[in-house]
Amino acid sequence: MTERTILDQLSYKELPAVLVSATLPDDVPFGDDPLDELAALAESAGMYIVGKAYQNVEHINPRTYIGKGKVGEVARLVEETEAAVVIFDHELRPNQQNALEDEIKANVIDRTELILAIFNQNVRTRQAKVQVQLAQAEYELPRLKNLWTHLERQRGGLGAVGGAGERQIETDRRLLRKRITKLKKELFEIGKRRVIEVERRHELFQVSIVGYTNAGKSTLMNALTGEGVFTEDKLFATLDTRTCVWKLPDHKVLLSDTVGFIRDLPHRLVASFHATLEEVLHADLLLHVVDASHPAAVEMVEAVNGVLKEVGAEDRRTLMVFNKVDRVGDQPTLTHLHNLFPEHMDVSARTGVGLRELADKVQEVVEERETALDWTFSAGNGKLLAYLQQHGKILNLEYEDSQVHVKALIEPRYYGPAAAMKDG
Repeated sequence: MTERTILDQLSYKELPAVLVSATLPDDVPFGDDPLDELAALAESAGMYIVGKAYQNVEHINPRTYIGKGKVGEVARLVEETEAAVVIFDHELRPNQQNALEDEIKANVIDRTELILAIFNQNVRTRQAKVQVQLAQAEYELPRLKNLWTHLERQRGGLGAVGGAGERQIETDRRLLRKRITKLKKELFEIGKRRVIEVERRHELFQVSIVGYTNAGKSTLMNALTGEGVFTEDKLFATLDTRTCVWKLPDHKVLLSDTVGFIRDLPHRLVASFHATLEEVLHADLLLHVVDASHPAAVEMVEAVNGVLKEVGAEDRRTLMVFNKVDRVGDQPTLTHLHNLFPEHMDVSARTGVGLRELADKVQEVVEERETALDWTFSAGNGKLLAYLQQHGKILNLEYEDSQVHVKALIEPRYYGPAAAMKDG
């Protein structure tokens, strides 16, 4: 086996890769080719695909995940294509990974390790870096056996060496657990600050964009706000939450973009990114962006809903936004999505189709929550009038002698302060 750790394999750029999928009888099909998404992930990491292997199995082989004959087939494919890495579209146990490498004679990684590598390439902020480092360390902890020689090179970043008689593997485990504890503590502190930041924004209606990775969330945010949010046509191009002001026809709301979701997202990643997903938990409205042109659009919706449930946001008011409708060639497909999700909007963030209608719809949602007021007060109370103009929607305004008569809509959160100004 080629000894290595995930710390040594965070960059897979320009490596030839073979993909492997094992399908169980109860597995739900995801698109036309079960390896399409894994191929997109590998390409996002910088690899190029030189071969694929499929197997329908009744049960998982406890030693090698796939059957012995298929292992031999993959080994021959690796030799023929000179592949440097084999990627399984599943999470492998450490003993399975070791056994596969012994027989295939190449590095073997699983879906989780690949996603971690992509995350590591794309992190920008300190929060995202800590989240990824924590997920990497937790993934690596059970995989330390026979890998300590590589961790020795990393020891400067992990801590001091223990007593002379301590077994090396136990030393490494202790150091890695210490690192995990430190990262969790730092992430907890970051999370507390983020909660405070999010709660400070309560004065504005908050909208969060959620969706499957590469559904066009950041492109949509740019189109709606004019902000220069980073976009790229690959999976997990952005990992950091970005919040901007979105100006609707008669309102201003806060719009936040969040990390993209994916099916079978490892639990440790969901847990690590929980602080980032605080935006979702505090949102007044979720825009669930779906790539309507993708053959597995429905399955993508289900995957996102699963993660939302896991973080406790399944009850948030949600508007489905079917993006990339300019690429939908099969109208019955779009009709099927409409029937499944009646509250929806069709848009194309790339061409601008439907964006004005989306803004109008979100404004309707904002105004559904508003309280209608019909007040008469002194025309000299300019502070109250300015407050209503800033935080509400003036429907009618009339002056009569020294009085002003106002009909307006205002969110419940602003009604109390306005009433105090009127009665004070």
